[in-house]
Amino acid sequence: MPRIEIELTSSKEDGSWTWRALGAREPRGSLDGALLVEPAAVGDVLRVETDQFLDGMTVTAILPPRDKRSSPVLLELLDNAGEEPDVTTRLVGGKRRRDHEASGGERKPRKGGRSRDARGRSERKPQGEGRDERNRDARGRSERKPQGEGRDERNRKGRGGRQGHDDAPTAPKAPRLRPPRTHRNAAVKALPDEQRLVGRILLHGGIPGLRAEIARQNEAARSAGEPEIPAEILLTLGERLQPGLHAAEWRDRAEAAEAGLAEVDLRDLRSVVVAAESGARGDEARSLAERLRSGLAERVEREHEAWLAEVVRVLGEGRVVRALRLSSRPPKAGAPMPRDLLDRLAEAAAAGMTADTGQDRWGTMLDAVASSPVHERVVPAGLPAEPNKDLLALVRRFSLRVPAIAAAFGVEPAPAPTNRRRRRAPAGH
Repeated sequence: MPRIEIELTSSKEDGSWTWRALGAREPRGSLDGALLVEPAAVGDVLRVETDQFLDGMTVTAILPPRDKRSSPVLLELLDNAGEEPDVTTRLVGGKRRRDHEASGGERKPRKGGRSRDARGRSERKPQGEGRDERNRDARGRSERKPQGEGRDERNRKGRGGRQGHDDAPTAPKAPRLRPPRTHRNAAVKALPDEQRLVGRILLHGGIPGLRAEIARQNEAARSAGEPEIPAEILLTLGERLQPGLHAAEWRDRAEAAEAGLAEVDLRDLRSVVVAAESGARGDEARSLAERLRSGLAERVEREHEAWLAEVVRVLGEGRVVRALRLSSRPPKAGAPMPRDLLDRLAEAAAAGMTADTGQDRWGTMLDAVASSPVHERVVPAGLPAEPNKDLLALVRRFSLRVPAIAAAFGVEPAPAPTNRRRRRAPAGH
């Protein structure tokens, strides 16, 4: 039964009273005067329980007034941050060993079956038959490949021929940024008690996260018949707290980035530098942002020179595919590769695509060329006599990026087909 506050508007001769919702024109109705415990007057405000019917709302009980509080009424958000662990684990059970393997003994007879010793002599095979089978088994064992050899071949086939002499062990990935929470915790601790939960929600999901949390709790309040949280008040509070919390979050990331300036992933360093426009507040933070900008520029220039040297080295070793793949990942975005190195890459790629090149190797070269900076400059030295459907599919897929190679195969450049799922028609259509 919903609880509301009403205001008495008039009394009737039969002892009943008319009312309306406090501060609103609707809902309105009448209540039986017998429900009033104390003498009432027009304008009195009452807390009541009501029932909703088709013809209107009926007051069923008068509730005692709320006790006056000396402290202000605070809005409380329920914190669900600790309901679930941050990381969940699940143990995957492996194959259980058989009883006889675990104990080291002989295999136990099957349930309901006979043991090997219980077989009669009548079940034995004629003399000589077993010898022939043993000979065949011996020949089969001698023709088998050594252990692990078949597995290696299957692995090579499963990689589609891309793992060859051109591929070298890849360099270890740069560590990602893992900032501490020093400034964020201090910023939340500096807030009044009634605002700390809002601050934690803002740090976790920003204003959209706060809006989603308010909607979730209001849905629960509606289901329980309780008053909803005033969303506008909390969103206004969140917008006021957001800049300071964002600055604290940036400060944590920036200090961690400065400590790992020589090794942290360049993507993380760039994101911190870009976020300094809105996150660096105060002279100390702006000085930190300037140090990060200069350090990032030096780091990018240093890695760019090392990248060029690596491309030259692997190309000199004849590892063309490796050189092509390296050339497609420059540390300095937008920086052109020297013209002489581009010419060497294009010539080496063209020389590796001949009529005598295996079609698997041809596909690997084509894939590497399509993502390299010389994708429009490579003209193959020769074509396979009868290209298979897989190679032709690759040519059609990369036809826009390798127009010269597509023209050599007689393929008209066209966009690669998109894998869009067909929308299911509504039921009944």
